[in-house]
Amino acid sequence: MSESALFARCVAYHVNQSHQHGSRRRLRSNTAALQSSRPFLPLRAFSLSTHLQKHDDEDIDDSEVDQLFQQQVPTVGEGDHRIFIVHPDVKWGTRKQYLTTADLMMAEAVGLVNTLQNWSVIDKMILSTKTPEKKMIFGKGNFQTLTDRIRRTPGVTAVFVNVERLTPASEKEFESAWGVKVFDRYSIVLHIFRCNAKTKEAKLQISLAEIPLLRSRLRNEVANLDQQGGGSRYIMGSGETLLEVQQRLLKERELKIRSALERLRRKRHLLRSHRKHRDFPIISVMGYTNCGKTTLIKALTGDVALQPRDQLFATLDVTVHAGTLPSHMTVLYVDTIGFLSQLPHQLIDSFSATLEDVTHSDLIVHVRDISHPETLNQKVNVLNVLKNLQIPERLMNSIIEVHNKIDLVDSYESSEPNSLAISALRQQGLEELKMELQKAIVTNTGKQVMTLTVDLCSSQLSWLYKEATVQEVDVNPDQGSAVVKVIMSAAAFGRYRKMFQTSETCEKVVPQSL
Repeated sequence: MSESALFARCVAYHVNQSHQHGSRRRLRSNTAALQSSRPFLPLRAFSLSTHLQKHDDEDIDDSEVDQLFQQQVPTVGEGDHRIFIVHPDVKWGTRKQYLTTADLMMAEAVGLVNTLQNWSVIDKMILSTKTPEKKMIFGKGNFQTLTDRIRRTPGVTAVFVNVERLTPASEKEFESAWGVKVFDRYSIVLHIFRCNAKTKEAKLQISLAEIPLLRSRLRNEVANLDQQGGGSRYIMGSGETLLEVQQRLLKERELKIRSALERLRRKRHLLRSHRKHRDFPIISVMGYTNCGKTTLIKALTGDVALQPRDQLFATLDVTVHAGTLPSHMTVLYVDTIGFLSQLPHQLIDSFSATLEDVTHSDLIVHVRDISHPETLNQKVNVLNVLKNLQIPERLMNSIIEVHNKIDLVDSYESSEPNSLAISALRQQGLEELKMELQKAIVTNTGKQVMTLTVDLCSSQLSWLYKEATVQEVDVNPDQGSAVVKVIMSAAAFGRYRKMFQTSETCEKVVPQSL
């Protein structure tokens, strides 16, 4: 954006601000002031089950969300890209990766680029470095070698430096040296999220995660104006410099996004309370991106609306799907966003409201792609994220680990105790998994397997069918009664005794007899 265009935009903002006082008018003027001169990137439509979102979104206006989502998009560039990937291979120090290799990290970077439609990798390079914390990342000789290689590669439109975040100074130096756009993992992953965003909550969370990029770009733009003598001027005697105006507008936008997300969070809390009232056990299914979480939930529930895709970050929203265990107990499976190594903390923070559902679940299932060469490193990354989310210790200690995609491994045998080997796609090992889920749910929720005698002339049996899990009914027609085997919580049993004014004690059955 030229100095004159940016200055005129801020002037227009102050003129409009002096005549418009309503909150919606202020939002429109703010939008005009912050609007990027580049066109917006088109969004690719994709199908995603919205069992939960249909309710979460009711109190948030569509136009409000779209305006925030499309306002001042920190684009990674218009159109398609032909990417040169460079991976800094740290040889020692705290940043050295010990559970993976440079080749595997490069393969993941290629996978990220290939996730984007019409993007392609035309060349890649692994380059050693001893000083990854320095502005240029590489030593002088290696940097020159890299620069020569990039310049000799025809058709390069951008360079992807495979690090978590580049500093504004590093990005500026690289773009100056190579003459093309430069991306890091943060900008690439965020762009994948933006292309896959469908629901209001996903759009708002992505907009919040983009704020650091917008602030970084703002500082760079104003720094360039300062060099030209225009960045520090005051706007129409307002007492604010150009940078201060833009920072204030960006802060207003951030507050508006957080306010909208808080409304959705309260709505989600109400839905969670409703599910708890119905006494449905909740199982959160988590794992590294593209490990097969959605495929597993589809296999466990038979939900035909679920359409798993072999793609990184195909699921951005929490969706809830009902399934039945062998005891006829209804449980709710929560499908969550996948994790990634070196996933920036800002992204985790932005999606923390969504991941609140995990902390309130009764059981966590950790799905691993056992065919992936980095499966151990992926496990460590997932567990680290769960710890950072402050998952309760009771949940961490009862995690069920599932080794998925065994159909892709010849004669697979697990060397890790207490893990379950399955193929969600081929539906292998699912019955054993369901039995393990059932035992864990009974243990974690404090539910009990009971045998009750009910009067068939009363509504006891219908109440049990509604409020508990009825397994067996043995009718005694001569006495007008029935012996019923049920699974219910202590609270539900208390309500049962109070409602039917019975002092009946129950025969508890050990969970293994389910």
